[in-house]
Amino acid sequence: MIILGLDPSLSCTGWGVIRAEGSRLIHVVNGQIKTDAKAPMAVRLAALQHGISAVIAQYQPDRAAAEEMFLNKNPQSTLKLAQARGAVLAACGMADLTVHEHAARLVKKAVVGTGAAEKAQVQAMLKVLLPAAAVSGPDAADALAVAIADAHLVPGN
Repeated sequence: MIILGLDPSLSCTGWGVIRAEGSRLIHVVNGQIKTDAKAPMAVRLAALQHGISAVIAQYQPDRAAAEEMFLNKNPQSTLKLAQARGAVLAACGMADLTVHEHAARLVKKAVVGTGAAEKAQVQAMLKVLLPAAAVSGPDAADALAVAIADAHLVPGN
């Protein structure tokens, strides 16, 4: 089972691909799609959609997973996050990928063992669970964590 984990964001969307063989997890690849903050919104969203579509075309995942959306204190930030998620999820939909959504606390619990884990703890566990992975940045690390959680939480590996 090849799983694409996603951490959508307008400025930098993280993605990670793992292979789950029963309880064994194998790192395939990870990366980040950064958008130009000065570019028009439509251009930034298109970059995210095209970038994720290219990842899907190249690595042919069986399914995808993303963190559930959370509300920011700033409504503008929430709106931008929602638009970025829309572009990323549309890329998955165009490829007929099923997308599972998981709460952040559930992702942390699946990876670290506690839903209150800090980012540093999640990143430390990634090194244990995927020792061969050279993680390309914090957003890619979050995406790999989502993929790992999905492998543990959703049957069908």
